[in-house]
Amino acid sequence: MTKGKLYIIATPIGNLDDLSFRAVEVMKSVDLIACEDTRHSGILLKHYNIDKPRLSFHSHSGDAKVIKILAHLQGGDDVALISDAGTPGISDPGYTLISAALDLNYEVIPIPGPSAVITALCASGLPTDKFLYLGFLPVKKGRQTIFKKIADSEYTVVFYESPHRLKKTLVQIKEYLNPDSKVVIAKELTKIYEHFYRGNIDEIIKEIPEKPKGEYVIMISN
Repeated sequence: MTKGKLYIIATPIGNLDDLSFRAVEVMKSVDLIACEDTRHSGILLKHYNIDKPRLSFHSHSGDAKVIKILAHLQGGDDVALISDAGTPGISDPGYTLISAALDLNYEVIPIPGPSAVITALCASGLPTDKFLYLGFLPVKKGRQTIFKKIADSEYTVVFYESPHRLKKTLVQIKEYLNPDSKVVIAKELTKIYEHFYRGNIDEIIKEIPEKPKGEYVIMISN
């Protein structure tokens, strides 16, 4: 029996029209779509008239879901892995499935597309020939160590932050940064309220509202 293929498909981070033609065709051809949230992904799939069986696969799924998806591949089913937004495996649990599939010699095929990191960086105006991506910062333990690494980095540093921790993180990291370090924050990329904040850390802190809303990518160049 021919083994199935695992497709890693990048999906829009906001604007539904950012899905590639190839991504649409692959999702229409596979036997199963593994989604971070089946209801959320259902909006995207309906937009493109994609009607395929869906299986939830997220950070709390555990080994049982990985085994179930691997069983589909073993049975010859092609599977598409998508996240709620962006590229699977980047700051989401996709890497556990991808690693397991590769260990068992299943073919893993990336279908490139949107990524909040790259989207933010390309319009930041900061050096992008080398950059350090940190994902989401630790909520409690290890934050000071990370802040020191960011302040000492010779590369542009990129990380995500939630709206309710954004202001606190900026105030905390100010203690470690050079006052002249360049800071760019991208808000709600590709969405109606997309916005870039640019300046030094003091200027950014003043501009960010007390109760920010949305999704944020923070970029710092020393």
